[in-house]
Amino acid sequence: MDLLEEYRRATFTFESGDPLGAARMLEPIVEAEPHNSAVRLLLARAYFNSAQLQRAEEQLRALVEHDPSDHYAHHVLGRTLERAGRFSEALPHLRLAAAMKRHDDYDEALRRVEAWVGKNGGRTAYAAE
Repeated sequence: MDLLEEYRRATFTFESGDPLGAARMLEPIVEAEPHNSAVRLLLARAYFNSAQLQRAEEQLRALVEHDPSDHYAHHVLGRTLERAGRFSEALPHLRLAAAMKRHDDYDEALRRVEAWVGKNGGRTAYAAE
């Protein structure tokens, strides 16, 4: 298998709106190249976009463990935890991302989760219902 060509195909598939297809293509590449952060990040994003939040979280945790200064991985991990209704767990990652890099998306996500935690004492969305 030509890993670079497969990665390019997976990127095209992801950008064409097929995150499930992209994830299927990326999984064997990550298995073959476990330390390739770009491939792992694209796989995490494919999982996130296809609502496979546990799988996205696993990939993102591996990324931030490997490189704690990766602001984007922290942001996407925070967004993944937010989407899963785990606001208190999302908050530190969103704060780190916003502190490391000024970006409107980072600031907006941080404000949204801080507001939720402030109103609900950190309970998950499901516990508050």
